Amino acid sequence: MTQESSGSAGASARHPGLAEGRTRRGGRDALRKKRAKRNTAMLPALKRQLPLVEPMSQEQIEKIDDASMAILEDVGVVFRDDQAIADWRAAGADIRDGDRVHLDRGLVRELIKTIPSSFTFHARNPQNNLPFGGDYSMFVPMTGAPYLRDRQDKRRGPTLDDLADFHKLSHVLPCIHSSAHHIVEPMDHVVSHRHLRITYSSMKHSDKTFMGMTTSGRNAEDVLDMCAILFGEEFLEEHAVVTGNCNGNSPLVWDETMLCAMRAFNRRNQPVLCSPFVLGGANTPASTAPAVAQLNAEALSALAYTQVVRKGCPAIYGHYLSTVSMASGAPMAGTPEISLMNFMIGQLARYYDVPWRTSNTLGGAKTLDAQAGYESASTLMAVMLSGANYLWHSAGWNEAGMHCSMAKFVVDAEQCAMAYRMAEGIRWDDFDEGLAAVRDIGPGGHYLGHAHTLEKFQSAFFMPTLFDNNSIEQWIADGSREITARALTEVGKLLDSYEEPTLDVSVDEALRDYIARREREIPAVDALNTEH
Repeated sequence: MTQESSGSAGASARHPGLAEGRTRRGGRDALRKKRAKRNTAMLPALKRQLPLVEPMSQEQIEKIDDASMAILEDVGVVFRDDQAIADWRAAGADIRDGDRVHLDRGLVRELIKTIPSSFTFHARNPQNNLPFGGDYSMFVPMTGAPYLRDRQDKRRGPTLDDLADFHKLSHVLPCIHSSAHHIVEPMDHVVSHRHLRITYSSMKHSDKTFMGMTTSGRNAEDVLDMCAILFGEEFLEEHAVVTGNCNGNSPLVWDETMLCAMRAFNRRNQPVLCSPFVLGGANTPASTAPAVAQLNAEALSALAYTQVVRKGCPAIYGHYLSTVSMASGAPMAGTPEISLMNFMIGQLARYYDVPWRTSNTLGGAKTLDAQAGYESASTLMAVMLSGANYLWHSAGWNEAGMHCSMAKFVVDAEQCAMAYRMAEGIRWDDFDEGLAAVRDIGPGGHYLGHAHTLEKFQSAFFMPTLFDNNSIEQWIADGSREITARALTEVGKLLDSYEEPTLDVSVDEALRDYIARREREIPAVDALNTEH
């Protein structure tokens, strides 16, 4: 017990009612002042303390593993890329029909052993570096939305300024650990130049880690060249500073675009998410366990290839999960099978001792309504209990990824902060002080003015700022504002108070010069690419 709390406790014990008197005179006001102060410092990487949900027995894990390895050996995976085929041939794989790669399970196991089980993501602000893998998790906002719901909740095409606003929100929301990349597509710039502007926006408006575009091999190289300007080429050789995503074409195909981008990241020792794109029942079997066996085979084939390109480079077991409505053919979010698949994939990633990525707070609703909330909450709870390391699409995703909602972005971020607090587990650091407060207050009193409460109130119980817990009378008096209106007000406050993190002037100038040169060299071509 500290001297300050010990003295206060003793005074209240000697003078019953003193704690209650303090509450009337200043306790509530002090609590309000503490709550009003906004903290935008990034939370550290989440170190999970809760037990994980692991529905598969060891025998069932090995059953999925054996089935996946049999798929790789007997069915094979198509690599639609001449360089990849040459690489696999040199590695000893069995190539049939030109581009179908059959992988011996021994070769796969030997290759994935060299993937680091953990590493550190380095940000341009070292205070925002993140340990990654093992028990650590990070929250990353959504990307790839061709539309947004803006500050007036209007659905429209995004601009580069809109993207900058999302990067600014990512910077000031404590539980968001990355500025990602194209949270929304900047439609006011031609596609062939967008990756340059998107990368610069990620770097400029936040000093957290970020993602790099993988819409082509050359685009990926541009991103990595810009990372070399920001961090230094030698630094990239030894440190992870950016994350790429490479989607598979399920079932069992990796295409040239993704493989070229994957190699660009691998060669410069930067991590990629090896992400099969699952539409359960459409491009996988219509059954959970066989779907996971196929997904696992696809992910393993890509993870193994990263080590063919560069042994020891970081790589992340990835996936995008949805199930398909058999009534409409549309992808669904928040279904029970998606949760079960997340639990299973978590067990498999730990079985192979590799870090893994999942998708978070997904919704198919068209607005921030009850459907969006239920779908997102269901997914969030499942991924927190699955042990995922890279929680992508953690803020803003709605309408099956067709739009990013500014309102949902801040609500999702607050939900992630709540999940973060839950996953930290039970705190015991002030157990004795709390029990001492029981003796101070005694029967019939209250704790609002007690020194222990004033010291610990903000950290003891999570207090959502966007949920309304007032009486119905107070809610009506405040204008009967629902969650979307409150969230958009919060967006305005966050953007109005945003302060851009300092970027070295010479580095900023070098990045701008690089963009100008590449925009002169790259033909202005419009065609939409998105990543999941």
